[in-house]
Amino acid sequence: MREALAEETSDPLSNRSGGLFVDVPLWVWGATVGVILLMLAVDYVGHVRSPHEPTLRESSWWSAGYVGIALVFGVLVWAVWGSTYGAEYFAGYVTEKSLSVDNLFVFVLIMASFRVPRLYQQKVLLIGITIALVLRTAFIFVGAAMIENLSWIFYIFGGFLIYTAWTQIRAGAQDEDEYHENRVLRWTRRVFPTTDDYVGDKMVVRRDGTRFITPMLIVMIAIGTADIIFAVDSIPAIFGLTQETYLVFTANAFSLLGLRQLFFLIDGLLDKLVYLSYGLGVILGFIGIKLLIHALHTNEVAFINGGEHVTVVPEIGTWVSLGVIVGTLAVTTVLSLRRTRRDEAASALAASRAATHGLAADPDEGGAEGRP
Repeated sequence: MREALAEETSDPLSNRSGGLFVDVPLWVWGATVGVILLMLAVDYVGHVRSPHEPTLRESSWWSAGYVGIALVFGVLVWAVWGSTYGAEYFAGYVTEKSLSVDNLFVFVLIMASFRVPRLYQQKVLLIGITIALVLRTAFIFVGAAMIENLSWIFYIFGGFLIYTAWTQIRAGAQDEDEYHENRVLRWTRRVFPTTDDYVGDKMVVRRDGTRFITPMLIVMIAIGTADIIFAVDSIPAIFGLTQETYLVFTANAFSLLGLRQLFFLIDGLLDKLVYLSYGLGVILGFIGIKLLIHALHTNEVAFINGGEHVTVVPEIGTWVSLGVIVGTLAVTTVLSLRRTRRDEAASALAASRAATHGLAADPDEGGAEGRP
């Protein structure tokens, strides 16, 4: 099979072996990493170096630019490698982007808990995104190596995603709105002297010959430890959609880039996405099932069907996956906004009734309420 694929094309970008883009030239990897680093540098030098609160217009333009770059890259993948890999990239990008938006909820809780001044939130977010990019890159190459050498790892990934889906749905039902410090943070506070207040955007200061860490560094540690958990969740999810290391890396990178601008753009909208956890739970559960089916099709575990492949249930195709992901997010968004509007209308009506001692009319009752 590999020989046949190699004979089909002389383009080294198109050769595929063992489920990985092993023949992607180093210059392609180098150019891709260079573009990503350039985009990060633009953020660091052009925006964060001079602390300011971005306007809605600024956030809108930059968010659109980052999404546009990700879409253009997807079109290039489609043109060079074909529709299958193009669809895999877009499915991975949409999934990772939606998970990244969910991560913003945690970032909001962290920054609210530590009372990060609005002026310095850009820096916190960008450093958090950089940490996430580094961690996810490491996880991606570890995951790729495991997939290449351990066929049974798909069972682990699939089971883990189904469990994660359940925790997402349960988290949505609990409506958690407080951030609880983890052990790393508590240990940091206990071991290192810490200032009570922010000192500009500095992370370490010297006072009376003693070095102190500031709340800014504590926030960075909180974001970084949260990023580890996010990486553990997101990497198995995208490997359930594509096993192409290059696509996994680029979909993750482009989903993270622009997240800072997106935060300021949809800051007020985050609270309106009340059903996002349920939607992500459905997506992660779907991908988990997809991984388990793939594991059965490539089964080599001796105590499952004697180590033979199990092909009773057909594998789920890329286009079906993309449709389920986009459809679930669309339904989740529409239902969330409808629920929010209904709740806001109910709150406004209750406030109106309270202001008029219960004599306000319900618009749905044609003004009949309150009449003799």
